[in-house]
Amino acid sequence: MKKHMRILCAVFAAAVLFASCAKQKDEKVLKVGATPEPHAEMLKLVVEDLASQGIKLEVIEFTDYVTPNDALESGQIDANFFQHLPYMESFNKEKGYRLANAGGIHIEPIALYSKKVKALSDLPSGAVIAIPNDPTNEGRALLLLQSAGLIKLNASAGITATPQDISENAKKLKFREIEAASLPRVLQDVDAAVINGNYAIPAGLRASKDGLVVEGADSPYVNIISVKAGNEKDARISALVKALCSKKIADFIEKRYPNGEVVKVF
Repeated sequence: MKKHMRILCAVFAAAVLFASCAKQKDEKVLKVGATPEPHAEMLKLVVEDLASQGIKLEVIEFTDYVTPNDALESGQIDANFFQHLPYMESFNKEKGYRLANAGGIHIEPIALYSKKVKALSDLPSGAVIAIPNDPTNEGRALLLLQSAGLIKLNASAGITATPQDISENAKKLKFREIEAASLPRVLQDVDAAVINGNYAIPAGLRASKDGLVVEGADSPYVNIISVKAGNEKDARISALVKALCSKKIADFIEKRYPNGEVVKVF
């Protein structure tokens, strides 16, 4: 009898192991790189939704704007979620990559912040302004300052404007070009800084509350799901975009960012 029971237990264990292996084989893994907030937070909210469709979502967090694109191009991850379209297009041009837009999710309004002045009019002559040093976010920052009347850019400058494209600077502002991720840390050392939303939010900065100037809701800088060209219609990617454009994410944005720090586009 004992021998018979041991055989039954062995058969049962083998069946469980086989079922587990079969399930793992059928499960499709989707590795997505993201900056922590709000991108990784949103991704974590849809892990179970994708699991119900047989997709195992693995979220890999990055803290800079370069590594997640390198990882995507090299095939270490299947998609990333951190950047806007102009940045990706500029990155493709600079690096010769073939990354593509699989779907837009939200906008994070960029804003000018300061620890030294409470109003734009209080910025002194010769004030030092820190801005992102990557091409598209630097241009975006300068366009924001132009919209506030602080500077004027050459008409031909476009979205990749640099300080060299400034044609009028009545306050004689000085610019420090800093890596985007470091801007919150240098804010206290300059008169003001233009900071991207995904770095401002973790630093406790709220555009509508703390921003001296805030980008308008009609911003073209929509944050997207990026993939390698040709994978835009991959079933896993389509499921991910659909999950991120759901009521669950809309409700999360409304509750977590009630002051417009993140604006959905779906």
